[in-house]
Amino acid sequence: MKATETKLKGCFILEPTKFGDSRGYFFESFNEQTFNKLTGTETHFVQDNQSYSTRGVLRGLHAQAGEHAQAKLVRVLEGKVIDVAVDARPDSETFGQHVAVELSADNNLQFFVPRGFLHGFVVLSETASFFYKCDNFYNKESECGVKFDDPALGIDWGIDANELIISDKDQVLPSFDTVFKK
Repeated sequence: MKATETKLKGCFILEPTKFGDSRGYFFESFNEQTFNKLTGTETHFVQDNQSYSTRGVLRGLHAQAGEHAQAKLVRVLEGKVIDVAVDARPDSETFGQHVAVELSADNNLQFFVPRGFLHGFVVLSETASFFYKCDNFYNKESECGVKFDDPALGIDWGIDANELIISDKDQVLPSFDTVFKK
């Protein structure tokens, strides 16, 4: 496996080593020892989640606050998405900046989003199955988020706004500056 740190310190794109032949391919999708060595972390995942969505579904931008903050390792099992992480760490040099990564069943890339980041994705294919590993349990009372289209963040989701399907809850999220202060 190969890990490449993005412009946001702590966010990594992981590419598996694939072994293929006439029968198909094999790759190790996760090994805690390898992952922690490559990312320089001591992350231990405790919860796996999976979602299925159709083209245009945008989920985000979400996080969990305080002691319930979560790091996530995400990948696409079927389809293609644009996955986004926004640095919400007030003491970070890249506070308020984001990185977007195309994840697909074809490229098999994974994206590690550490604690202190907002996370979201939009489906570009007809359907997508999205898988996430989390290092902390879900806690409803600790949910927080910001608007996906906050002009201050300037995120290009790679899809026409008319195609977006967004939950009622996500449509009324506040702006980044309302929730996070440097």
